[in-house]
Amino acid sequence: MEKTSLHPLMFIVLVVVTTFLMGSSFTVGKIGLNYVSPLLLVGLRFTIAGLVMAVLVRKSGKPEKLADWGRIFTIGLMQTAGVMGCIFLSLRTITAGESSILTFTNPLMVVMMGTVFLGIRYRLLQWIGAFVGFIGVFITLGFHLQLTVGTLFGLGAAVFWSIGTILIKQWGSRFNVWVLTAYQMLFGGIALLLMGLTLESPKLMINPVSITVILWLAIMASIVQFAIWFYLINQGDPGKTSAFLFLAPFFGVLTGWVLLDEVVEWYVYAGGALIFIGIFLVNWTFKKGTANLEGDIEKMAKPLNS
Repeated sequence: MEKTSLHPLMFIVLVVVTTFLMGSSFTVGKIGLNYVSPLLLVGLRFTIAGLVMAVLVRKSGKPEKLADWGRIFTIGLMQTAGVMGCIFLSLRTITAGESSILTFTNPLMVVMMGTVFLGIRYRLLQWIGAFVGFIGVFITLGFHLQLTVGTLFGLGAAVFWSIGTILIKQWGSRFNVWVLTAYQMLFGGIALLLMGLTLESPKLMINPVSITVILWLAIMASIVQFAIWFYLINQGDPGKTSAFLFLAPFFGVLTGWVLLDEVVEWYVYAGGALIFIGIFLVNWTFKKGTANLEGDIEKMAKPLNS
């Protein structure tokens, strides 16, 4: 897609819309758990979204090699099955706001994984951001390291997301971005459906609320949200755009409070603020030409993609 000038006001509107869809999906998902078991709910969400997108991209170039389909399947297991499975399992025991905050610590974990597995050298400011962010995680958990099942799943979502990010940067240039998005969601959704039918006691109550939740998560919070986000990434600096991800957990907390009357302790706000500052420092490009998180990973990935 050719980049065109995007009006600052339109950029702000689109950022708010896409991050609202990201963040509010935690709350909508928690509502859905009243009618559908966690893995089955998220499996239905991404299987539907993946099928719709697969139809939309049917004329786009699809991989010819079996190994490339295997790569897409692996990304789907990490980015969709791993991330979303952990999120929806976490929502059984912690608030939508807490789950969204923990999940969106993934940029901090990418710094650690990028150093260990890809040998990326980050700037001091990025390490300060990671340190500040992880202090925020400690505070968000209540100033102690006693992890509940819900918090473990929330952190697990961030770990899977980080792995998915690195894999996409390693292999993503092999694929049309929309084909990759469609089929990784479809493969991940099918895996979640299978897990929902075998690893938990399946529950599915068909009523207007459950149908609305499933369709909202599949269409608005998946297809529309992905489309807007990829458009923004394509139109501007990916590092600067990614820094606005801090708005997603904000909307997760806000919608949880408005729709579910969730009470969020003060230390969750304090820890969340430090996490957002850490993510900002990790992602933001302060000077023209300064390396950013996505750019660093992409540079390391290029030799493996050629």
